[in-house]
Amino acid sequence: MAVLASPGFQLQPSAEQVPLSTNYITNFNFLNQYLPDTYEKEFERYGNRTVASFLRLVGAEMPSNSDMIKWAEQGRLHTKYVNCDSSAAAAADSATITVSDANVSGIAIRAGQTVFISDNATGLSNKGIVTAVNTTAATFDVAYYEAAGQTFSGSAVLSVWIYGSEFKKGTVGMIGSLEAEDEIFDNSPIIIKDKYAVSGSDMAQIGWVEVTTENGATGYLWYLKSEHETRLRFEDYLETAMIEAVPAESGSGVANAALNPTYGNKGSEGIFYVVNSRGNVWGGGNPTTLADFDSIISRLDKQGSIEENVIFVNRAFSFDIDDMLAAQNSYGANGTSYGLFDNDKDMALNLGFSGFRRGYDFYKSDWKYLNDPTLRGGLPTGAAAVGTVTGLLVPAGSTSVYDQILGKNAKRPFLHVRYRASETEDRRYKTWITGSAGGAQTSDLDAMEVNFLSERCVCTLGANNFVLFRYGS
Repeated sequence: MAVLASPGFQLQPSAEQVPLSTNYITNFNFLNQYLPDTYEKEFERYGNRTVASFLRLVGAEMPSNSDMIKWAEQGRLHTKYVNCDSSAAAAADSATITVSDANVSGIAIRAGQTVFISDNATGLSNKGIVTAVNTTAATFDVAYYEAAGQTFSGSAVLSVWIYGSEFKKGTVGMIGSLEAEDEIFDNSPIIIKDKYAVSGSDMAQIGWVEVTTENGATGYLWYLKSEHETRLRFEDYLETAMIEAVPAESGSGVANAALNPTYGNKGSEGIFYVVNSRGNVWGGGNPTTLADFDSIISRLDKQGSIEENVIFVNRAFSFDIDDMLAAQNSYGANGTSYGLFDNDKDMALNLGFSGFRRGYDFYKSDWKYLNDPTLRGGLPTGAAAVGTVTGLLVPAGSTSVYDQILGKNAKRPFLHVRYRASETEDRRYKTWITGSAGGAQTSDLDAMEVNFLSERCVCTLGANNFVLFRYGS
């Protein structure tokens, strides 16, 4: 009777019960006289695999004890209407102007104010004084200063803005007043969960591997290695959920209780969603010329004009910025000298830029999330691509907003995370062990389960100062 190849035998017995690479071989072939050469240290072929870093760099985390985060952002100090029409024909010395802008419930124009009125198509303009206002009908009467009267036709689409006022001697003051215009925004935290489980039997099996993990931990692990990777993956989800989250639209499958009776049914407003909705979007992929950036700067001038900004980019966008800045070097034709501008033949050539100034300060930072092929780095690019994000411009610093919950003004980073917490319950990052193995004694389950939970949302303040770079209009 032949001797079975399995189970095998100990080739180099150990005097102690210590797991060694020499006393256990899974692929041993006793017809082969040579033992396999093994590496007991795990090879890190993908380097640092985590992508969480973005919110750590630009944001902060703050507790909240409410299921809804609300804040008010300042409106414009000056009011401009861009969809108006005149009742009068060209050359008329007065007219009734009708304001037809969307979402205007009452016009902020008062009798005695002086206004600038221009034709959106031709730029022809008049200056006039408001003689009467009908707030309900969103109309006002204006008398023109110019003797030639109205310069544009009655069918023109007009823009109107206020530049001052004029009153006669001995008259009463301004009639009416204006209230500060605030915009109220809110977001709702979502619950994020994960779990790692290992049976008690598997925990008793010897199988150790020396590992080095992304957070610097080293040692011999087996089942805890998988637990540690679950933890790293969960920490990535804490950030990527804040970036990608979208609210559940009415009538969607997520909001349908019949289709989705158990899991989340409301969603949340992630960074990409907010900037797409009420921020600035560059729809041409990567801006590659100074003229492209000039158009972006022109848009920023019309927003908050934040002095310092950080552009988080994928690799292709980073190279495009480097090439654009290098092209400005007048000495490029006779030899590469850009980068630190002191390159010589005996030093490592620096072909990259960390930032530049053009109207504002722009700092460039690679964003691993946009490069990772298992995440957004695997999405298509080019003219045919739609929605692929290549970068995000984030204003630096903080802003002052009115916190609806606190009931007072507060300084907040433009991006920050709010997590649920109270004196007795902190849901920023919860982890606990259940089961009957690995030291846990909470149930009769013959396993150890490591549970992870967080409840949080991201607040994107002043989204009008952000720019999202993506493909597709």
